[in-house]
Order: sequence, then C-alpha cells, then structure tokens
Amino acid sequence: MPYQRIRVEMRGPAAYVTLNRPEVRNAMDALMISELTDCFTGLASRPVGEVRAVVLRGEGKDFCAGADLNWMREAAGYDEAANRADALKLARMLEAVEACPAPVIARVHGGVYGGALGLLAVCDAVVAAEDVRMAFTECRLGILPAVITTFVLPKAGLSQARRRYLTAEPFGGEAALRMGLAHELVPEAELDARVEALVKCVLQCAPGVLAATKAFLKEMAGLPREQAVERSVDALVKARSSSEGKEGLSAFLEKRRPKWSV
Repeated sequence: MPYQRIRVEMRGPAAYVTLNRPEVRNAMDALMISELTDCFTGLASRPVGEVRAVVLRGEGKDFCAGADLNWMREAAGYDEAANRADALKLARMLEAVEACPAPVIARVHGGVYGGALGLLAVCDAVVAAEDVRMAFTECRLGILPAVITTFVLPKAGLSQARRRYLTAEPFGGEAALRMGLAHELVPEAELDARVEALVKCVLQCAPGVLAATKAFLKEMAGLPREQAVERSVDALVKARSSSEGKEGLSAFLEKRRPKWSV
C-alpha cells in the first residue's frame, strides 16, 4: 500500500523504513502508527530470507519528536473506550517492530523524545549520533510514559527509568548507552557508514537462524533456570540438524562462504 507518513525502500534483501514527516520533526500520529504497524507486519510476513535486515531512520533534522501535538489534542477529547483503542494501537505498533524476524537497526540523529524512545527500545541495534538529544517528556505534559514502559523497562531498568521519567530532564548519547537505548555512538557524518557496516554483518548471517535467535532470546528472558537450560539444549539440537546449520558447518570446513552470504 502507498504510505503518507513513512517511506519504504528495498535495497536487495535490506529494507529501509524512513519516518517521513520532517516538517513536524517526524512526530507520530495515528496514521504514522498505523503505517508502521502495516509495514512491519508486512515485512514479517514475507518468506524467510527475502527481508534480511531492516534500517529504521528519520528524514530531516530529527529522528522523531514523539507524539504529534495535534493528535494528542484530538485524543484528549476521546471517551475512555476510544482512548483505550488509540493507546492499544501504539502498543501493537511497537510489538510489530519488535517481532520483525529480521534484525532492525535504528539510525538515530537529532532529537528523540517521548514515544520515540519506545521505538528505540524495540530495535535490535541502535546507532546514534554523538550529539543526539533525548528525553522522556510525558510528565511535563501531564501524562505518563505508560505504553512504552512495557518495552523501555527491560532495556533501561527500574532505576534509570525512575531517574529519567520523573525528572523529564533531557539527556544525551552517553546516558542512552548506559540505559541500553543506544548501543554505540558515532559522529553524525559517520552514521550511514556505520549502519551499512552493520547491515553487511547481518547479511553474512543465516536468515532463518537470525529469526530463530530473536524469538529464542525473547522466550529465554522470561524462563526460570531449569526450563531455560532445557529450552537452550532443544534449540541447539534443532539448529545443528537444520539445513542452515549443516550448510554453515560445511562452508566453514571447506573454507568457503555459505550460500546465504551476500
């Protein structure tokens, strides 16, 4: 489907998803949320190996300024049922990004505020500009950073969330690293090169195993020790006997590149 708020470009097996509202700093509204949900659901539905990496980025000066003010103003007039449905759409969008079988790499620059930090929390790798600016601004607006907390808290932890939520103080890249909301910082001029290097790394990996690893990690995070041990053994046995497992070992022993390597 044609999108109004985002742009999607395929470069071989890599998808580039761009938040495309630079005139409002890529602020999210109901339509952008719907389009992102549709986009990532569609990418996930493609055959394994067709989409092997996804880059999420923002057009213009900022990655994303959070919620669109006009959308927030409109939502303030909703009744409880409409408000609940609207909030649930944001949660479903974040779930769709998180559930994407291919690794999702965020290219982050400029400002990242409010709900946009939920987007970073559901990406697999976040490369941010050294001068990036972030803040959980919700409490200043008289609301809670509620929906995104499901995704932010496992990354940032309770202590950091309390510190950042309850002051709404802006913070930079170094604090984002400590919170797990960014994985590395580079000068903004080097963002594209670093992101492309990560895409290249991903394309050396077996696509089916990458999808299985994402699902495996999510499952393992909530298991008690004994169950985790049993589940990990099952996963390794299955991987070793899979076609990708056999091809990977053969390629290594024969000193050649595996068939999936790009």
